[in-house]
Amino acid sequence: MFDYGSFQFASKADLLERSAASWNPGKTRFWQDAGTPMVIDRREGYVMHDMSGKRLIDLHLNGGTYNFGHRHPELVAVLKSALDYFDMGNHWFPSVARTAFAENLVATAPHMKYAIFGAGGAEAVEIAIKTARYATKRKKIVSIIKGYHGHSGLSVATGDERFSKIFLCDRPEEFIQVPFNDVDALERVLRQGDVAAFIIETIPATYGFPLPAEGYLGACHDLCLRHGAKFIADEVQTGLMRTGTMWGWQGYGIEPDIFVTGKGLGGGIYPISACLTTEACGGWLHEDGAAHISTAGGAELGCLVGHRVIEMLQRPEIIANVGVVTDYFAGAMAAMMQRHSDIFVGVRQRGVVLGLEFDHPEGAAAVSRALYENGVWAIFSSLDKRVLQFKPGVLLDTDLCQEIMDRFDAAMPRARELMGSLRPAA
Repeated sequence: MFDYGSFQFASKADLLERSAASWNPGKTRFWQDAGTPMVIDRREGYVMHDMSGKRLIDLHLNGGTYNFGHRHPELVAVLKSALDYFDMGNHWFPSVARTAFAENLVATAPHMKYAIFGAGGAEAVEIAIKTARYATKRKKIVSIIKGYHGHSGLSVATGDERFSKIFLCDRPEEFIQVPFNDVDALERVLRQGDVAAFIIETIPATYGFPLPAEGYLGACHDLCLRHGAKFIADEVQTGLMRTGTMWGWQGYGIEPDIFVTGKGLGGGIYPISACLTTEACGGWLHEDGAAHISTAGGAELGCLVGHRVIEMLQRPEIIANVGVVTDYFAGAMAAMMQRHSDIFVGVRQRGVVLGLEFDHPEGAAAVSRALYENGVWAIFSSLDKRVLQFKPGVLLDTDLCQEIMDRFDAAMPRARELMGSLRPAA
């Protein structure tokens, strides 16, 4: 019997049956069919335990949500302490927590002026798109093919049809897509003079973390400036020191007009997201501050946790550790690829953001399962299943890094076996 106080389950099988019946049959079945039927139970730091007791090192981090690991004690203490005085607050009124957090965020990107809060990344993207449309008085939005910016009404229109077609949310004509790393394609669209914004993840996560070509982001930024469009950087997965700088765009020498952040902003403790804008883009906040309303956006408890997250990420010892983890995996992955070059064919890396390429259309799905069986959890890219999303946390120590690579090495024979079973007949 699994007794959680307010609810109980007779077994993991009982949980899975009830999950499919009342929560989400598709997701529940999918992971069972994939051979990774995980139900996260106890979790601490970068280790979590399945309901069955299986120990797993977390390299998925729910897209970077657990940048500091699960239930980081300092963040747990912040939230517990906050509950002695604060609650969600009221979105209508000035707030000491929201003001302090907004000031803290803006200070990390001095050319920005305002921080506008949401509860999740998709909402922050919605705010960004509406802000660009207000600022330019234009409607068209350009994104990249195989991009991803969330699942809500405007954000889903910027992404792959996999996430919109099922709900008959055909892409409106004012949403245009161009290939990644193709400056000429973007220029052909922007020179029409009717585009409000170009939105792009600094390194597109759901597409498998393909890296921007040298000068690509800078050229895109310059084109937006030349043609009167706003440049929106989506930093939901690449922000918060994950690329080696607080915000991924800082490492590429550009200054977006608008950028969004989420996931790890709440430390895995309390959901919160933000859209940061320049003074030029934030005019609607003067005209009608209630033009966007979000009851849970900028909840005061989340602001207090987020404030500490930003403070922690600026500590010299954490910045140094990001460099150590980055260098460790750069070297370890190069050596691993040499040992398993028949299946492991490429590494895309910037900071602790890695996409691992495998020589099979479903190769990363096979590797994900093999790693799961060997005590590591990393997820394949939804829009390119050749690529495994490999996302170490910023606080990993060298012992756990070494354990990860030992388990990775041990999983490769099983990965080969699984890929062989998936290979089409000659």
